[in-house]
Amino acid sequence: MATYSSTVQIETQGHNDVHDLTNRAEEALRRSGVQEGVMLVFTPGSTAGVTTIEFESGAVDDLKKAIERLVPEKQHYAHDARWGDGNGFSHVRAALLGPSLSVPVTHGRLLLGTWQQIVLIDFDNRPRSRDVVFTVTGD
Repeated sequence: MATYSSTVQIETQGHNDVHDLTNRAEEALRRSGVQEGVMLVFTPGSTAGVTTIEFESGAVDDLKKAIERLVPEKQHYAHDARWGDGNGFSHVRAALLGPSLSVPVTHGRLLLGTWQQIVLIDFDNRPRSRDVVFTVTGD
């Protein structure tokens, strides 16, 4: 059983900024040499998340609008009253989406659907430099 891990930095703009990570994940898998196993994609922090979506402008825009409907930016959050940083909404959004995703690896490939890409979403209210960790475990 082998384990390989790599980290990349993504410069984001915040406010539901979505970045396709699929090529970076595939590169980490290639470097790992793992043929059968699992890849964990993880972003440290409490204001960003990782998921999958068809990475095309319509689907991405639909996702951003849905997130805004579920957790509106312009409403009162107790976090903002305590810390004064105005990003309470981003913590709630990230908690709902989650910071990680596991993807099976079969025959040296990520087991993703034809139109399924891995994405990072930065919910914070300012630009950030985000780490994304790819950890591959298997044979």
